[in-house]
Amino acid sequence: MINKIKYLMIGLLTSTAAMAQKPTYKEQYRPQIHFSPPAHWMNDPNGMVFYKGTYHLFYQYYPKATVWGPMHWGHATSVDMIHWKNKPVALYPDSLGYIFSGSAVVDFNNTSGLGKNGRPPLVAIFTHHDPVKEKAGRKDTQTESLAYSNDEGKTWHKYEHNPVLKNPGITDFRDPNVSWYAPGKKWIMTLATKDRITFYSSPNLKVWKKESEFGEHEGAHGGVWECPDLFPVTASDGKKLWVLIVNINPGGPNSGSATQYFVGNFDGSTFKAINTDTRWIDSGTDEYAGVTWHNTGNRHVFLGWMSNWEYATTVPTQVWRSANTVPRELKLVNIDHDYYVTAEPVKELNSLKTTSVDLKTLNVKGGKDLTKLLKRSDNQYELKFSSKQLKNFSLTLSNKSGEQLVIGFDAAENNWYIDRTRAGVSDFNKNFAKRMTAKRITAGPGTDVTLIVDAASVELFADKGATVMTAIFFPKKPYTDLAINSKDGFEISGVTYSPLKSIWP
Repeated sequence: MINKIKYLMIGLLTSTAAMAQKPTYKEQYRPQIHFSPPAHWMNDPNGMVFYKGTYHLFYQYYPKATVWGPMHWGHATSVDMIHWKNKPVALYPDSLGYIFSGSAVVDFNNTSGLGKNGRPPLVAIFTHHDPVKEKAGRKDTQTESLAYSNDEGKTWHKYEHNPVLKNPGITDFRDPNVSWYAPGKKWIMTLATKDRITFYSSPNLKVWKKESEFGEHEGAHGGVWECPDLFPVTASDGKKLWVLIVNINPGGPNSGSATQYFVGNFDGSTFKAINTDTRWIDSGTDEYAGVTWHNTGNRHVFLGWMSNWEYATTVPTQVWRSANTVPRELKLVNIDHDYYVTAEPVKELNSLKTTSVDLKTLNVKGGKDLTKLLKRSDNQYELKFSSKQLKNFSLTLSNKSGEQLVIGFDAAENNWYIDRTRAGVSDFNKNFAKRMTAKRITAGPGTDVTLIVDAASVELFADKGATVMTAIFFPKKPYTDLAINSKDGFEISGVTYSPLKSIWP
């Protein structure tokens, strides 16, 4: 949500040809196992809520171009978070402004009074962004508003007394994430307010009071804080804590936008972190605005936008722009007497697997071609393996044109890495072709690795999800070859290659 006017003008000039094409979900670079809109621009996932067996995904959407423009809420539904049905646009801009990011809840007790016939309403809480005020140079351009649905999310109505929370006079006042705090019988709004988070409370979603602030001196501050999320978690050792997610743009670990988090305690008014250093949900360049689904009980399922504001509007896709990561289950793990959030693909992804190829043990000394060994053929797949002794190694995805993406571990630096310096088309942005790294958190000798590969993306989950990295890439031709290399010698076991069926008909 930056440089909006520039992006809108570029979109109006460049999207005509793309819009003239009929979406097929078979275009070059089109994700086959990740959600992407049929056409046009998408960014932040919004209003993610589970209700009556259906996962609702709303998202920042501009239906008239393939770059950022006046924001709407796009809508898709799923019964498993994997296979999606595209729905009509849920929320359109109005006299109060564009429809920026936010959240959605099930108001089971009808505290808002917006339900009818004894049924709880779905209530969306979002930011109205006023472009008229922005053009006039005012700071109070963003306010928080409500919309509600009484037919399980099929249709939405704006609350007649919007906004429900006015701007106190700051430029960034957005992305409300609301949840029910049962001990206090109140709603808590976690709001991004420039360089910190501000917590508000309400008995009915309509009247809000400020509770506290967090983050002025904690975490990363290389850019504006956005898209927060707050939820309770039971850690691996049984301790009950809270996780606060804060997205930041720019200021990510490998440049551009990224998702940081804090672990701490929340008493219904104040959040106090037990870690104040900077920690990342995903250390790659291409996960942003990630938050979790509401109303999923003790399960915390996270979804992010699979791009980066440094180049999101210029990547070489046609018809559509941007996709989401695969859904990921978050857990809180005690590692060396400290608490870290781990992330791994949801088990529902297994529904896409076809016939897998398994290798018990593979000894690597120098290079080994895995293409024929694994009967590698599909453009989207999962690759899993483990090792009792982690050493230098690299996996190379390549094609006959010499383009290659390299993923591996550097023992001397204790870094996981993804190298896309030669991965394909990169002239759309000077910072795209790069090698990104993530410091290894765990200290044990062994490791496990899961790779989720799609037409133009890779997601690395290492050490049971303690390190996660996401990267997009744009080879001129699909990667047909797969090889592993280790100059020191590297033994891996439990190697499983699983082709994944497309989620689109």
